[in-house]
Amino acid sequence: MSAKGDMFYAWTTDAGIKGECGGAVTAILKNLLASGTVDMVLTVKKGVDVYDPVPAFITDPAELDKCAGSLHCGTLLLPKLIKKYLGGAKDIKVAVTCKGCDAKAMYELAKRNQINMDNVVMIGLNCGGSIPPMQARRMIKEKYGVNPDSVFKEEIDKGQFIIEYTDENGAHQTKGIKIDELEEEGLGRRKNCQRCETKIPRQCDLACGNWGVFGEKAGKATFVEVCSEKGAAVFDAAVNAGVIQTAAPEAKGLEIRAKIEKTMVNMGKKGQEKQFAELGEGQERLEKIMRATSKCIKCYSCIEACPICYCVECSTKKPHLVRPGIVPPDFMFQMIRFAHIADSCVNCGQCTELCPMDIPNSLFMHAQQVELEKMFGHKPGYDMELPVLAFAEEADERARLNATGSDMIYENVFGQEE
Repeated sequence: MSAKGDMFYAWTTDAGIKGECGGAVTAILKNLLASGTVDMVLTVKKGVDVYDPVPAFITDPAELDKCAGSLHCGTLLLPKLIKKYLGGAKDIKVAVTCKGCDAKAMYELAKRNQINMDNVVMIGLNCGGSIPPMQARRMIKEKYGVNPDSVFKEEIDKGQFIIEYTDENGAHQTKGIKIDELEEEGLGRRKNCQRCETKIPRQCDLACGNWGVFGEKAGKATFVEVCSEKGAAVFDAAVNAGVIQTAAPEAKGLEIRAKIEKTMVNMGKKGQEKQFAELGEGQERLEKIMRATSKCIKCYSCIEACPICYCVECSTKKPHLVRPGIVPPDFMFQMIRFAHIADSCVNCGQCTELCPMDIPNSLFMHAQQVELEKMFGHKPGYDMELPVLAFAEEADERARLNATGSDMIYENVFGQEE
């Protein structure tokens, strides 16, 4: 029997699973479906090519074989799909694969009563970062000198972005370039991934990856860390069903895993320091944000994608707050978003990724979140603790706002709003 904190090497016993790192994640997901523990698996699969990851809602265990393997040239966030299409898992049991930003978004939606975590199994995937599809294609063509359409596999490993491709003679080739070198030239991972500190998503029930698999099992097994009692039950069920085999991790493997995580977390901290410094402070930062957001066309992509935005009626659509029909919108549009989101931003990058005007929204949000964390101590996406602003009850706040047309919450001792 396993318990929270236990660590294993695990690999599938199913020869039909052609996943990376031993296929343990796919085997565990298949067992969850086959046993009826969950009704559906939400994960990511390859679309037309490696640059086209698409969300997959799967109820047939056999379909999971098509989802095995990693996809780094994509920027999907899955939790809001549970809210939007699965009713927040209120009446359906779901297993979902989660990167660090997915895991944090799950927690933030759950603490706002938008997702029922009792009906969710979170299978965490270690993540070193992802690359926007179009940037990946351009990078591979210009930096690697390879036709992007010839790439059939990619990986981030040992500090490199590695591609496998078919050359003009039909032979399979491999080429890697250091991530640092790519990012010095403005290529490589997304800016928010460069700032990220959540590399092993221990908020999940299981945290899985290839980091730390050492010795004869390297490339043939998955490193699995049990992170909850639910995760222990899921792992034990897969072992008892005979769908995975396990072994104790090598001592050297544990050391390597810890070293990789520490290195990548430090890289995230350095990324924050660099990018936040470029924003400046005080008035300079405000002016930079105002200039950048002056390109906004009010398409609402940032709001639709954000896992923190969940209001039925968005304040940015209230005519007494933001004048309708004005593009670019008044800066109040951005101020409302900062006020509602910045204390809980999980740095998922969706607001930047989907912005047609290439506004670095997530940089602005993340920079403010870090400052608020220093002030109030709240670190979003790591536990079920509510942010400071959440203590204003949403239903009461909406009723008051609709009745008064005022966004003031507190009254002074003279009974006047301030």
